[in-house]
Amino acid sequence: MNLLPKSSKEFGSVDYWEKFFQQRGKRSFEWYGTYLELCEVLHKYIKPREKVLVIGCGNSELSEQLYDVGYEDIVNIDISEVVIKQMKERNAGRRPRMSFMKMDMTQMDFPDATFQVVLDKGTLDAVLTDEEEKTLQQVDRMLAEVGRVLQVGGRYLCISLAQAHILKKAVGHFSREGWMVRVHQVANSQDQVFEAEPRFSLPVFAFVMTKFRPVPGSALHIFELCTQEQGKPVRLESADRLAEAVRERQHYAWLCSQLRRKAGLGSISLDLCSGDTGEPRYTLHVVDNPTVKPSRDSHFAIFIIPQGRETEWLFGMDEGRKQLAASAGFRRLVTVALHRGQQYDGMESIQAELSTRVMELAPAGMPPQQQVPFLSVGGDIGVRTVQHQDHSALSGDYVIEDVQGEDRWYFRRLIFLSNRNVVQSEARLLKDVSHRAQKKRKKDRKKHRPADTPEDFPSAPGQSIDKSYLCCEHHKAMIAGLALLRNPEQLLETPLTLLVVGLGGGSLPLFVHDHFPESRVDAVEIDPSMLEVATQWFGFSQSDRMKVHIADGLDYITSLAGGEARPHYDVIMFDVDSKDPTLGMSCPPPAFVDQLFLQKVKSILSHEGIFILNLVCRDLELKDSVLAGLKAAFPLLYVRRIEGEVNEILFCQLQPEQKLATPELLEMAQALERTLRKPGQGWDDTYVLSDMLKTVTIV
Repeated sequence: MNLLPKSSKEFGSVDYWEKFFQQRGKRSFEWYGTYLELCEVLHKYIKPREKVLVIGCGNSELSEQLYDVGYEDIVNIDISEVVIKQMKERNAGRRPRMSFMKMDMTQMDFPDATFQVVLDKGTLDAVLTDEEEKTLQQVDRMLAEVGRVLQVGGRYLCISLAQAHILKKAVGHFSREGWMVRVHQVANSQDQVFEAEPRFSLPVFAFVMTKFRPVPGSALHIFELCTQEQGKPVRLESADRLAEAVRERQHYAWLCSQLRRKAGLGSISLDLCSGDTGEPRYTLHVVDNPTVKPSRDSHFAIFIIPQGRETEWLFGMDEGRKQLAASAGFRRLVTVALHRGQQYDGMESIQAELSTRVMELAPAGMPPQQQVPFLSVGGDIGVRTVQHQDHSALSGDYVIEDVQGEDRWYFRRLIFLSNRNVVQSEARLLKDVSHRAQKKRKKDRKKHRPADTPEDFPSAPGQSIDKSYLCCEHHKAMIAGLALLRNPEQLLETPLTLLVVGLGGGSLPLFVHDHFPESRVDAVEIDPSMLEVATQWFGFSQSDRMKVHIADGLDYITSLAGGEARPHYDVIMFDVDSKDPTLGMSCPPPAFVDQLFLQKVKSILSHEGIFILNLVCRDLELKDSVLAGLKAAFPLLYVRRIEGEVNEILFCQLQPEQKLATPELLEMAQALERTLRKPGQGWDDTYVLSDMLKTVTIV
């Protein structure tokens, strides 16, 4: 039998409810959960000796069950004469102190300040079916009556789905009256609703509106959210922020319900935040693998990404995560990234913290009580040590952190917190300066200094950098591009001149300076903070052959191009990021590939020189436009795509007759590498220059 109305407006009709309870008979109807599902929040906000008014009581067993556990001073009202008669008959003699009265809650007969609690389970939701003027006026009368019959310090406890228009109305009304507003999420109540009853895909909330004595002229507003995972509420700054927090909870519940019903919803990610601070603590990605045949042990697994490795292709890109899920052999894999700035006590504590939450993301068909494996690389959570945090006026907040990578190597990284999943600069630490050794020295220093002395950093952080190792694949490709210069086998004796725009940690210009002993490098960096970072933390230093110019790269090149003694660089490199995240191109800023500016770049490049550009562009139409503009300025244009990344390295030259076929490119790269692998000269054996140019194509 379908007892739901044809239109939601019927919820506000007396005739509808009379008919509803006549058809339903004496079977109780439980909006938004049973007593067992709601008792935790009810007992939290109602004391046994308080006088309670239940508005819109219907034939719910809630009042009866509250009475039976000691809450005896309860008055129930409803607009339906049928249901009031039913409830009186059902409780006659069994619950003598509880009363049932037919009454319109918008015009109650009770004196002012009669009750300490007004309890509403779904009634506000049933009345506030739309935002038409007539409906809003009826709700205003209802809420005004609630406020009138409550004592100061009393609470309006409203169980609701907290749909946007209902939350807005309730919060707006009571905050204007100077009441304290709290929204408390009810734990998983929608999961236990009987199959025969209508199901709600939204979570259930309790509005707890506490009546304060009016204070003339006071502008104090209190908004709080109490979630199901934590006992204490979190204070929020505004009604809008409260509404946003509720929407986030609703979206999460909807997402969980979708994931329980079907697989293959596409790329899904979500943040789990600390209940104490509200800061993100875990980032989860849900990856479905429909090719895996269902079996008892192949349904679901959790993969903990070691700290510091979340930016790697396998963990940080959709395609990488799909490959990880396929190799793990589970129908659904949830990868979990750990956030910097959070404390983790090991795999067991993470498993305990996540076990309940991640089960909400389990796929349909998973057997009950199924053990869900927690996986990781090497069985641990990795190591991440924040060495330094600071703020740059141009780049914003940033951190310097050391992380453990493969083969127990440690890497130092520069991260801009505005784009926390992108490694801005990276360098490998020498193995004799291991993470444990650094911690031991720091611990020893603590023992020998006064307690009030601030903790200092390692005395020379930059000295631990392996300057022969290039971490970034795009830097390796940019260096390999030097093989396009004439006579690469003679480059070590050639007085090369280079202009590098974008310093970062300084590893790119530093590598050139150290491996090409006759080279002279001008590096341009707009942010003076980055020069300090590179010098203190990444082993960078200036010399008579390498100078850093603190300037906007656009202005610096414009000045050179317009000068009387115009230089002609053998190599110009752009590795500069955009500060505007809304653009489809994050490297370089669009002004650096403007046609007029490219002509200036062209004017300071030697006749046989090479212009090398790191391009990061997700907008395909914009990328085509950039390539067309570069081709117009530089007739010879090679492209090298970095596997597993968005980066593309562009090699631009002025002379089309210099065009080389792939075999010639590889031969020149091999010649340059043989020259660089000199005895006594540090070289990374895994770095093969010719490999960097195998996939180069000509535009």
